[in-house]
Amino acid sequence: MRLHSEKIKPPRALWVPFELGRPLGVPNDADFQHKVIDAAFDLLSRKQGPVLEDYPEDVPGGTPTEEEFEMAGQVCPIDLPPPPTDDSDLMQALEAEIGRLAPWYEMAVNQRGRTTVGISEIDILDAARYLVDMAEAEAPDVPRDDLDRGPMLKLCCEDLKAFYSEAMSAQPGMDTSLAIENWLWSQTSLGKAMWQLREVGLESDDEFIRYHAQRSLIPDRQIHLREENPRVFDSFSLVGK
Repeated sequence: MRLHSEKIKPPRALWVPFELGRPLGVPNDADFQHKVIDAAFDLLSRKQGPVLEDYPEDVPGGTPTEEEFEMAGQVCPIDLPPPPTDDSDLMQALEAEIGRLAPWYEMAVNQRGRTTVGISEIDILDAARYLVDMAEAEAPDVPRDDLDRGPMLKLCCEDLKAFYSEAMSAQPGMDTSLAIENWLWSQTSLGKAMWQLREVGLESDDEFIRYHAQRSLIPDRQIHLREENPRVFDSFSLVGK
């Protein structure tokens, strides 16, 4: 962030106008990324510092406006059923979603040659089952002997978010993380389960689970989007409806 660089005053810093978490711009655009890297290395030739320079070029297509951010990912190219209104059907809906996304996930892995799924060390359906049990305020057996219930839940959530995000990234027109993020949190049964998990977690007696629900389960911008723009979630079956 620019403000941090202004306060810390590192010897050389290049500020870029890209989405947070993507310092090189657009994924899979080697030419654009190399231009950013070259601009950063050019700062090493400056004889005096500190230097804070702005990168002059935005990503192809530009940074999304607030309206574009709200609407990104609202149309899903994969034919997924709507999230269930009955919580008793949540696991069944998740199984169906994961089954339909699996071929796209495999395609994404084959294209990249890598995946970030696997930190829970359990099958993705078992991770979903554990999440749903926790979201329904149950106390399921922990699938691993070396972890407590809270840390296991966090790893399952991270694996599921990665599985969905990687699968959707293989879809045409879903090449930005904003589009994928909005789709996941407002259009999927996984999103429904995690919103429900957050509500349950915030009331938990377990400090780890409570902190996870408050700080790391759902991105802050999605929480703010839901609070400030409820119309974005009008078609989504959220807890409490």
